[in-house]
Amino acid sequence: MKQRITLLDGGMGQELFLRSGKTASPLFSAQAMIDDPEMVIELHCDFIKAGADLISLNAYAATPERLARDADASLFEPLQNAAVQAALRARDKAQKPVLIAGCLPPLVASYHAELVPAADQAITSYERIVAQQEPAVDLFIAETMSSVAEARYVCDVVAKTTKPIWVSFTVNDNEGTLLRSGETLKAGVDAAIAASAEGILVNCSTPEAVGQSIAVLSKLSLPFGGMANGFVAASDLKAGGAVDTLAARDDLGPNEYADHAVRWADNGATLIGGCCGVGPAHIAEVRRRIDMAL
Repeated sequence: MKQRITLLDGGMGQELFLRSGKTASPLFSAQAMIDDPEMVIELHCDFIKAGADLISLNAYAATPERLARDADASLFEPLQNAAVQAALRARDKAQKPVLIAGCLPPLVASYHAELVPAADQAITSYERIVAQQEPAVDLFIAETMSSVAEARYVCDVVAKTTKPIWVSFTVNDNEGTLLRSGETLKAGVDAAIAASAEGILVNCSTPEAVGQSIAVLSKLSLPFGGMANGFVAASDLKAGGAVDTLAARDDLGPNEYADHAVRWADNGATLIGGCCGVGPAHIAEVRRRIDMAL
């Protein structure tokens, strides 16, 4: 592990749910922007203190489609703006020059490629999200992309800006070389690179599946890496469901998660972070291992 590693933050939604002590909501992390924005700032700061080089906007659930289904479509701009302000305030408070990444998530639901909107709708929604986030971010991360088409839509939108984009796919937990859609990870990667992605990751899949994916990504000549989750089976989450319906693994504490992350790094990964269920303590241990190895 001699390469320079960019350490990303961990999952926001699950950690905010746990910290809030409230009943889970289909809005996931967006609910915290309504109920307790200071808690969001505090969590961003905790990830920065843990050693993250990059934090992502807390806007995963604030898409036009999710808000229309689960809350109120008029919340779109206020929630997007609140997410931007929370990240900016956290960076100022932490007094560290961390990068801020825009968040381009699945518009309707995670893990469900069959629910990806048609091209016109998807592009229009992503254009709205990008317009809200672009002035404040250093780059965009398309997270939890479950199909080739979904990744292509976000890349086409970001290509109209001056900001780079990293594309992060979610893969089958039992076969890390396949997207949730059943298409190959390689097909998704090829499409993202053709659409000018500057980094490729795999996220919101088990660490073991991410490890399988790294074998595919290791053939790339651009930065790649992983951000695993801590769920037993994330794909069990239904569209509009809440995270308290998912079982968390009991074998992925900070040490165990860092073991996986180090293996990814040993295989060439330079973009490493965490997803749902991976908190500041996990990121701190990954940071310690990375610094110890370099």
